[in-house]
Amino acid sequence: MTQDSDLDGLVRKRIRGLRVALGWSLDDLAARCYLSPSTLSRIETGHRRISLDQLSSIARALRTTLDQLVESVADDDVVIRPQHDAVRGMTSWILSREPGPHGVTVCKMRVTNLEPRRGSDELKVHPGKDWVTVLSGTLVLLLGERTILVEAGEAAEFSTMIPHAFGAHGGPAEILCIFDHDGQRTHLRPLP
Repeated sequence: MTQDSDLDGLVRKRIRGLRVALGWSLDDLAARCYLSPSTLSRIETGHRRISLDQLSSIARALRTTLDQLVESVADDDVVIRPQHDAVRGMTSWILSREPGPHGVTVCKMRVTNLEPRRGSDELKVHPGKDWVTVLSGTLVLLLGERTILVEAGEAAEFSTMIPHAFGAHGGPAEILCIFDHDGQRTHLRPLP
């Protein structure tokens, strides 16, 4: 089988699977996408080619997008590989492939850098807010003039217009972060 025929079969399975998950018969879907039930049956079973206008109409009726119907099934879409930054002492796993609601990005980070120093260039300011949950270890958060220790099971939320930096306290810390667009640009910048 070719990659095209594999994708074609997958799209047909997705159409049928979404229809069944919604509890719709062929007649129900046909009425919503203005195709005959027999045409839909032949599309689902592979006895008819799917035209782009039919696929668009079916996707709309199934409350999905063309992208979701034809998205790849390669391993790269499943496996999230870490990005190591030895200079900053961080390893990041970006968990949200697409920006979420309101443009937020979810990221797991392993912080191994030592506590940041006040008065250095390490304290950053950018528009927006950051949200952090500590999964293991202890995170030290420099927030303006304050030094805050955030332990495993605790969370922090703060305005990023306050000069801030974070590091590990007494050993590595693993954190789950939610960054808005500005936080993503600052904290998850590409490696040089």
